[in-house]
Amino acid sequence: MATVKDFKGDVSTWCPGCGDFSVMAALQRAAVNMGLEPHQMSVISGIGCSSKISEYTRTYGFHGIHGRSLPVAQGAKMANPELTVIASGGDGDGYGIGVGHFIHAVRRNIDITYLVMDNQIYGLTKGQTSPRSQHDFVTKTTAKGNKEYPVDPISTALSNGGTFIAQGYSGDVKNLTEIIEKAISHKGFSLVNVFSPCVTFNKINTYNFFKDNLVHIDQAFSSRTEAINYVKEHNGLVTGIVYEEEQQDFQSQLGIDWNMHVSSGDMDADMIHEIEKTFM
Repeated sequence: MATVKDFKGDVSTWCPGCGDFSVMAALQRAAVNMGLEPHQMSVISGIGCSSKISEYTRTYGFHGIHGRSLPVAQGAKMANPELTVIASGGDGDGYGIGVGHFIHAVRRNIDITYLVMDNQIYGLTKGQTSPRSQHDFVTKTTAKGNKEYPVDPISTALSNGGTFIAQGYSGDVKNLTEIIEKAISHKGFSLVNVFSPCVTFNKINTYNFFKDNLVHIDQAFSSRTEAINYVKEHNGLVTGIVYEEEQQDFQSQLGIDWNMHVSSGDMDADMIHEIEKTFM
């Protein structure tokens, strides 16, 4: 049986105190708690500090281009449904250039987990406004304050048919581990947005800020409307599983026999003919 040590990859270059350490620790601990082996999981990421998690976690992985983790992750799941697929990255990656892919993955309900490390700033490029930066937030690119309003990922996922929507916090690894386990267990698309402070460039949304302002949800809402209202009422500063619903996932709806083991065995003429009959 694998241990956390088996899931540790390359040595991290994250800044000391970065919230992403806790997110990675929670993911690795969740995998161990669920009895997964490294070869049974794939971590697929885009670009940014947080997207380095695919290098730092010893599983199958792919470190792609900006905002494109979800298309690759969905393809990996389609090719090998037995694989536990984690798409990951930051708020700039996922809710900026990747926001179109985000919405379509939500409504498609393919059985993967999307883990977003939300530090509300572009950290890798040294501190510019991100899609999650608050209104009037001062950065290098918004010296007079950010004139835009932040993307609301939880409400966006709720209103576009998300079947598992949760939010965690790097300062509470135990709770975050439990959320990730439930997200992976959910049959369908699961979003886990994590408040993950950037200790170097974001001096507003700090550990102390989240400690003072986050409100925990003990039980998921049964109504999307109630969930959206509650999230709005608390300015998005909630943790816990916000909403969960059982709904047939994308592959099940297609009704295709997925037991072809395309990605886990040698290809021969018979298998190619089988694929042609199924998909063409």
